[in-house]
Amino acid sequence: MWYELSKEFIYDIVGLEGRLADATHFFIYDTIKIWFLLLTIIFTVSFLRTWLNTEYVRAHLQGKSALYGHVGASLFGIITPFCSCSAIPLFLGFIQARIPIGVTFSYLISAPLNNEIAIAMLFGLFGFKVTAIYIGFGLLVAILGGYFIGKMKMEKEILMDVKPIDTELEATLTKLSFKERAREAWEYTLDIFKKIYLYVLIGVGVGAWIHGYIPTDFIARYTGEGNPFAVIMAVLMGIPMYSNAAGVMPLVEVLTSKGMLLGTALSFMMAVTALSLPEALILKKIISLKLIGIFFAIVGSGIIVIGYIFNLIL
Repeated sequence: MWYELSKEFIYDIVGLEGRLADATHFFIYDTIKIWFLLLTIIFTVSFLRTWLNTEYVRAHLQGKSALYGHVGASLFGIITPFCSCSAIPLFLGFIQARIPIGVTFSYLISAPLNNEIAIAMLFGLFGFKVTAIYIGFGLLVAILGGYFIGKMKMEKEILMDVKPIDTELEATLTKLSFKERAREAWEYTLDIFKKIYLYVLIGVGVGAWIHGYIPTDFIARYTGEGNPFAVIMAVLMGIPMYSNAAGVMPLVEVLTSKGMLLGTALSFMMAVTALSLPEALILKKIISLKLIGIFFAIVGSGIIVIGYIFNLIL
């Protein structure tokens, strides 16, 4: 509904046309969408935390194998229809809930790659075999990526304040009234939102410009069949862009029709949805540049490998 309202406002009421209209619509729609998700998800997670002693959650994860949390977070990403930037609010909520950092990254990688929209559209365009292979590789990247980040012990690279565990405070929170819980959660949500809302604005602004002004032919020209570095070029071209699976999937269909191999096209799609410059700009307020670089390097390498494998087997 909001998508159609914002589109009507830009095209019909304001009267913008062409690339400027596309970029402006993208900017307004995605900014409000992500701000709404930030407020809603952080509030929800903060509110639920007043009912739950997070020590029990951590104890549950610590009692299982390291793979358990990564697989669970990656599978959870399938049912959350978020792009890379839209997944950040829940990623932030996991950090604030003191879930292990590697597990939070498994979710951040999986959510944009493996959400149900991407799966449904892939199935419609390329059939069951391609979709099944894509899901398997997408989950593998998310699980291994989060696992390796967790093994690096990067907790010190988190820039946002994570409240230390206070057993007495948590015991007190579980006795609050509904109204008191909501007030505590809302105050905390506003505090977090004030620290990162500007980075969302900047990140989506960059993504909107790229979305409106980078032509499809420019991408296809350098990543067509016959170029041994096509997959790498596709990933490097995809990283600066920003879109969700629904937005980039039609582009994948166009690129393959222009002669791009399917693995190269899917690598481009995975880079656009799972790694983006706007995402990096937003994450810069939450984690260090070092950790952002490691995150992008691990996921980017996994996507490149998947692209070449797809080109070989299909």
